[in-house]
Amino acid sequence: MPDFVDPSYPIGKFTPSKKIAQEDRRYAVLTLAQMPELLREAVRGLDQDQINTPYREGGWTVRQVVHHLADSHSTAFHRIRRALTEEWPLVPGYDEKAFAKLPDAVAPVEWSLEIVEATHARWVMVLQALAEEQWQRGFVHTERGRQTLDEATQMYAWHSRHHVQHIKALRLRQGW
Repeated sequence: MPDFVDPSYPIGKFTPSKKIAQEDRRYAVLTLAQMPELLREAVRGLDQDQINTPYREGGWTVRQVVHHLADSHSTAFHRIRRALTEEWPLVPGYDEKAFAKLPDAVAPVEWSLEIVEATHARWVMVLQALAEEQWQRGFVHTERGRQTLDEATQMYAWHSRHHVQHIKALRLRQGW
């Protein structure tokens, strides 16, 4: 294990793969299935001061990270559904930093935990039912270009681990 872990990327940066093995796909879907409970466990027992603590200097608070996951993953699930019902739909990006500053950024984390749980349950249900050829369907992201469902699933599995680790690493550093 390296002596220094970048607090911005505690599990490293995402590296996309164009060739995704069945085992990688199963692991990604399992990650998405487990993420809501891992996120809930990461914030369990934190008081309001802790929830309002940035995971790194200049970073989002734990609260903002949880709300970001609800925003990002519900958006991702919508994109997946569009890819399954439309031919390579164009999907817009959004300003995540601006979202993190909207008035609902102070909402209880429980609200977003519930969104994440429901979204992931439905998302995993859809992914587990896909036929092999459906994994190659996709969308065109206005910032990242073409993404197959295979590629998007890999990325959001990484995104899940990435943000849960932000919170876990903060807890470890702070001794919480």
